[in-house]
Amino acid sequence: MPQPERLPGTPEFRIRLPKDGGEARGHLLAEFGGNGTHRFLLREGSAVAAEAWPGLGEHARRTRAELRTDGGLVDAPTDPNRPQASTQWVASRDIECNSSSAAAALVYGYDASGPESWRTDEGHPLADYLSTGWRAPRKAWLVRGSNVSGHNLVRQLWLEEGFVSLAAAHLAPLEESDPTKSALRRFVEEGYEGAASYNQKRGLVEELHAFLTQMRVGDTVATIGDGRLHVGRITGESTQISSPGGLSNLRRTVTWLSQSHAYEELPEEVQQRLSVQHDVVDLTGVLDSMDGLTGRTEHTVPTPSDALPTAERIAQRELSLPDITEALADDLLVHSRDWLVEMRELLIDERQLVLYGPPGTGKTYLAMKLAEHFGGGPEQVKIVQFHPSYAYEDFFEGFRPVEDAETREVAFRLTAGPLRELADLASREGNRHIPHFLIIDEINRANLAKVFGELYFLLEYRTKSVRLTYSGDDFALPPNLFVIGTMNTADRSIALVDAAMRRRFAFVELSPRTEPTAGLLARWLKREDKDLEPAVLLNALNARIDDPDFAIGPSYLMKPGVYREGGLERTWRTKILPLLEEHHYGEGLDVTALYGLDSLREQHQ
Repeated sequence: MPQPERLPGTPEFRIRLPKDGGEARGHLLAEFGGNGTHRFLLREGSAVAAEAWPGLGEHARRTRAELRTDGGLVDAPTDPNRPQASTQWVASRDIECNSSSAAAALVYGYDASGPESWRTDEGHPLADYLSTGWRAPRKAWLVRGSNVSGHNLVRQLWLEEGFVSLAAAHLAPLEESDPTKSALRRFVEEGYEGAASYNQKRGLVEELHAFLTQMRVGDTVATIGDGRLHVGRITGESTQISSPGGLSNLRRTVTWLSQSHAYEELPEEVQQRLSVQHDVVDLTGVLDSMDGLTGRTEHTVPTPSDALPTAERIAQRELSLPDITEALADDLLVHSRDWLVEMRELLIDERQLVLYGPPGTGKTYLAMKLAEHFGGGPEQVKIVQFHPSYAYEDFFEGFRPVEDAETREVAFRLTAGPLRELADLASREGNRHIPHFLIIDEINRANLAKVFGELYFLLEYRTKSVRLTYSGDDFALPPNLFVIGTMNTADRSIALVDAAMRRRFAFVELSPRTEPTAGLLARWLKREDKDLEPAVLLNALNARIDDPDFAIGPSYLMKPGVYREGGLERTWRTKILPLLEEHHYGEGLDVTALYGLDSLREQHQ
């Protein structure tokens, strides 16, 4: 029986089963399977998990059963040194599978992605050896050329002669016009041996793959030269030619538009993507903004809004915060609508705001109400609370133990924290004009430099991006992501907020001695049609407290239990006096005599 033809230029791939369960090996075949992908040959002697998990498809279950029946899968020998090891099967012959994913499901006992599961001995995924699959009908790209070995190719060549290029001085003549990543990796390893570091070679492979394979005729292309953004349209396939010094020997012809744009006048989301430090950057995520710059109305994915004129469509998607209404001011019992207008202006200007003050001043409540009003509802608001053990891995992203729902195996996987989750939601297509809010309660109770890490930079420079510590992604805070923190000034167990944090946030005080907090309780009592005595007593109490950071906020007296029989006395004894006893600890002061209700009432008789 003739052996199936192996796909030329591809190596052997393997899958390692968990808990030292052995490994499976196989390779791609030249023949295509029924789903349009290359068939896969599972090699004789490959280990196969005997247990089939609930997520395994019906076709894979039948295949495994048939192979057991005809002897294609047999029991693996028992290892006397591992009596508790799970039962394994082994392939008694080569087994042809319809695709690499079908082979992976056969081996694992649950559905899995073959292009990602099968790896070379060096760890490269099988996906790198496949031709490019589906891609968006039109994409956008940034290609840098203003400083190629000290030469400004944008000014000297690109705009005048109508092309973009990549420098590839050590790259041998390419064998195909649409090379896979594996082929490019081989060319780069051979051509740049000793001329580039491993990281430089890896980056070059990615840039070459984007320029040669992902980039297509009709795509939008942009470049920066002399502080201005130039935009054009790719009109030709990639070509490899000889050029002086190899500075521009990979080229694509471009029709450049006559109008350019000053960098500082570009939309913020475009500036963020342009700050990514690679020679080729995928700008498809901001394609709508690029089209807005050029007046182009063609869209990657048609939507009902495409029927609208371009100017009207862009205006609809512009980011803005809703105006302050009289209804909101009345609901929050703020003394003046102008104060809330100032909060809105601070958020527009700074994007980050901290409400600080003593306990009970309504900081968290106000933060939630403002976020829900500006964001359009609670769906756009995420709340986290900082504490001394909170870390970057909890807040943004890090490796955490995660149990696989099907295999029950526990492994460390890169997991997004609340800020990454909210940033991804805010930057999703269709959400970019909607404000999203992260509320950080007790923001000063954590080690802020430890929690924010490189994100500290992004809080101040919203138009830039940084390379992330764990994932290696280029990340920027979306323009529609706002942060409101709350800070309790009475907590003396924490360090003062450092100058770097103060520079990145606008700070607004909520003090019982100033509006809008000073008269809040009286306004609430009037609205609830209750006696004003609690407001009088609270004002008298705060007048006696020597430290404004330990003043008592009105929230303690804005709860239903306070106004049941004996409720005011109970709240004063169990909530307010203990705070003041802590404040005067070790001073020998009779807190009840000075701050008790009887003493305060005598003062106002």
